[in-house]
Amino acid sequence: MDERSVKRRKKIKPACRQAGNKDKSVELPKGGYVGAKNFSPLHKRFHREKKIFIFNLLSWSGATMKKDKVIIFDTTLRDGEQCPGASLNNKKKLEIAYQLESLGVNVIEAGFPISSPDDFQGVVQVAKHIKKSIVCALARSITTDIDSAYEAVKKAKHPRIHVFIATSKIHRKYKFKGKAKEEILETAVNAVKYARNLTGDIEFSPEDASRTEPDFLYKIVEEAIKAGATTINIPDTVGYSEPAEFGALIKGIMNNVPNIGKGIISIHCHNDLGLAVGNSLSAIANGARQVECTINGIGERAGNAALEEIVMAIQTRKDIFKGISSDIRTKELYKTSKLVSNLTGLYVQRNKAIIGQNAFSHESGIHQDGMLKHQSTYEIMKPEDVGFGGTNLVLGKHSGRHALKARFKKLGYVLDDKELDNAFKKFKSLADKKKEVFDVDLATIVEDELSTEKKETYKLFSFEANSGNKISPKAKVILIKDGKNITGVSKGDGPVDACCKAIDNITKIKGKLSDYRLSSVSRGKDALGEVTLRYTAKDRDVTGRGTSTDIIEASVKAYLDAVNRWIN
Repeated sequence: MDERSVKRRKKIKPACRQAGNKDKSVELPKGGYVGAKNFSPLHKRFHREKKIFIFNLLSWSGATMKKDKVIIFDTTLRDGEQCPGASLNNKKKLEIAYQLESLGVNVIEAGFPISSPDDFQGVVQVAKHIKKSIVCALARSITTDIDSAYEAVKKAKHPRIHVFIATSKIHRKYKFKGKAKEEILETAVNAVKYARNLTGDIEFSPEDASRTEPDFLYKIVEEAIKAGATTINIPDTVGYSEPAEFGALIKGIMNNVPNIGKGIISIHCHNDLGLAVGNSLSAIANGARQVECTINGIGERAGNAALEEIVMAIQTRKDIFKGISSDIRTKELYKTSKLVSNLTGLYVQRNKAIIGQNAFSHESGIHQDGMLKHQSTYEIMKPEDVGFGGTNLVLGKHSGRHALKARFKKLGYVLDDKELDNAFKKFKSLADKKKEVFDVDLATIVEDELSTEKKETYKLFSFEANSGNKISPKAKVILIKDGKNITGVSKGDGPVDACCKAIDNITKIKGKLSDYRLSSVSRGKDALGEVTLRYTAKDRDVTGRGTSTDIIEASVKAYLDAVNRWIN
């Protein structure tokens, strides 16, 4: 042990020896005591009955805790963004991060900094502005990755580096071209040690853990903790496991890793077989105390475990998850879901558990009769508990800027002066067209403002579309590029198709729509329409979104939004 390590050690009485600590000393993070500035705020130092207890709040087994907290680790901005068509600009990422912090998320995984300069800057922005939640950056077990992750989060009030390496037999054989277990183990240990020299809060993930040989998994977990990892994440990377099996895996780690009491067990489950939430809950029941998840369950392939489903399952089934809770403010769930859906362009299915449009709707006569007699007959949660309901009508055309700003703040949006000015202009324009302006209209206005990329190659100046059952639909579109007006004209199968083709004639990009969705944002004949579409050109997909009381204008805006995303 080197001199620096000796200085970081402090002898204490082994009050928690039954937790697996046979030493008469406890290795502490840089700073000399639990709670040092660069260590996770989820670790506490307690003094009780003249004994010093240094333990992890979530995996302490020194005594029975009144409340056992599960750390909620949200990876919407990292794994969620990897969902095809869900790319977020940095302005959107920061707005989602603000809302995640308001929701009560303990850890925000803001991105994978080494993957691109833009992703690096996105993590930097989140680290700079988020003050309560831990801000985490992902890194492979490579020094350049770890350096990039540290540079991205170093200004965070609570930084974390998340290091990973694949450990399963199939990954060792094909991805690493036959690397031996010993080489994987050495690389993992060296990476954790290197990261720990930069900051005190280190998470380690053995990728594809659920398909890794148990004995090797136990060994690499043990050595990662020895090297300085404070959280050990067990991923079901391809969604292969099932609840009984995954719960047994967590229990096996608890029983076979001698120093597991010095770290938090985390899980990260994918939904390829539709079992991500079930696997996560089984892991929690068997000792995991951090769960990695995303809003609306978005993520690679079939997605990740849905945050809202895990949190509400724990809260609703207290008979099973006795004494277990989280810091999530559940009344913020619906608003968070709506924000993420709108900014990513990924719709939430109507029958989605917890936050879907039909989650608290009843059509069956038998069900309606039961609900009229007592709500608990057909509802196991109150819609108000997850944020459904509330006043809709808020502002009209005579409302001023200050009233609008106050309402945005109440809705959870933080706008700077320029963004407020732009949103106010859009509000006034909408108020002139609509008799009533609702909260959802306001949310759409501000989300449109946040969706605006820093660089727009083309801007809409005007469009004209002619259509009818006796004429061939045609359109004329005028776009602005570099301060100059460019005109495009085209015929089409309908007014929307004609406008899109006119835009193609201007941009010289031959794209096609692989998905097109039109929905009403608010109610009434003059409701605000929202178009979300997926645009494909040269084997690359992007999403576009536009809103207007005119569905053709909403379609043109969405198509142009997608074209600009594709170009930039």
